[in-house]
Amino acid sequence: MARVIPGRKVMLETLWLVHPDETMCDAFRLRFDGLPGVRVIRARFEDLEPHDCFVTAGNSFGLMTAGIDAAVIRFFGEPLMQRVQHRIMDEFFGEQPVGTALVVPTGHPAIPFLVHAPTMRVPCSIEGTDKVYNATWAALLAIHAHNRVSEQQLEVAAFPAMGTGFGGMPYGEAARQMAAAYRHYREPPHRLDWDFVVERQRAIHYDGEKQVSR
Repeated sequence: MARVIPGRKVMLETLWLVHPDETMCDAFRLRFDGLPGVRVIRARFEDLEPHDCFVTAGNSFGLMTAGIDAAVIRFFGEPLMQRVQHRIMDEFFGEQPVGTALVVPTGHPAIPFLVHAPTMRVPCSIEGTDKVYNATWAALLAIHAHNRVSEQQLEVAAFPAMGTGFGGMPYGEAARQMAAAYRHYREPPHRLDWDFVVERQRAIHYDGEKQVSR
């Protein structure tokens, strides 16, 4: 078991929400309003400033050949996809479940780590599900776990609009689920009971009084 470094500040300091479309950026601003440490950036992945890690929302098999995954591999090179796939084979017997995330070194000084957090098993529609929440939550927990034991801290993490490509998740709903995951990360519970479970379930699956996912 890795040693936890005493006195280490492990909470992610800054969350970048990245997308080239202003409509998606507006959805981010609306849903993340009031949450600390958030920066919305209208840009493509390739144009981002240096940061500690980029989160990519792909599939369970680490086949990073389309969408934002393809842009990531064009930037870092094919060996990164091979490292992701080797981790999937070693740790998940070849199929990484949605709701898990891997922190993988990139070897690149500008963005030293990648977080692989699949939103889908294979490319398909995930509209009407909670998979964007699950993938975002998994990525945040993986970053937190890394920071507890690693000398190289992840303080700035960039997220794309999870699940909005092949997954077909509407922009507003993707932003809502991502914001719910980030809010739960920043505001962890002090006790677990059924009232908390009901509140958490509603936060994930309801937009106001309307159930929007199952």
